[in-house]
Amino acid sequence: MTHRIKVAGLQPVQVLAGLAGIAFIVFGVVGFTRTGIGDWAAQSFVLGFSVNPLHNLVMVAVGVLGLLTALGSGLARMYGWLLFAGFAALFVWDLMITGILAQNPAERFGNPLAVNVNDNWLHLGISLFGLLLAVMPARRKLIEDEEPVLPEPRSEAFRDERDGSPRVEQMDPAVSPSAVTEPIPAGRRHDEPITQQQAAVDPQTERMSKDKIKH
Repeated sequence: MTHRIKVAGLQPVQVLAGLAGIAFIVFGVVGFTRTGIGDWAAQSFVLGFSVNPLHNLVMVAVGVLGLLTALGSGLARMYGWLLFAGFAALFVWDLMITGILAQNPAERFGNPLAVNVNDNWLHLGISLFGLLLAVMPARRKLIEDEEPVLPEPRSEAFRDERDGSPRVEQMDPAVSPSAVTEPIPAGRRHDEPITQQQAAVDPQTERMSKDKIKH
């Protein structure tokens, strides 16, 4: 009996990716209710986090991506790596924008997402959550495969009957082929003596012993 390992149905990483996608969408939609969508320079706060329309749009897009990648365990792990890389880079940029780091090489871009210090730690937490999704092990199960049942070999007689092929019997080499193929004349037994007249007209008797001829 053979064994194989298979991924067991819905994976926890898929569930977490789907829940994260819903959370991002809800956060973005609530942000839009605060900032609106007409003025992209508008800024507001949701639970102490600074948001603007662009920030809200990014959150909704990340949430939709999470729902799509939750359809497969491999896609969900890839989503985790994207969260980890994207929000880790955003966290470093946040530190430069908010002045925690001395130099800001992206200063000329300003603060397009309207981030504050609270957003810094939120983005760090999202990055670590993405790393958790990326390295989460798959839940697997062991499957036992039954041994295949082989058909029993058929006998020669059975196979000939099923196939309809004629059977060839092994002939005794001591028996002359002509004795098998040539019929015995009607009215005479196989061992009955014959006369010289019969021997003259019956070619078969030419191959028979002379002691069978009646004188």
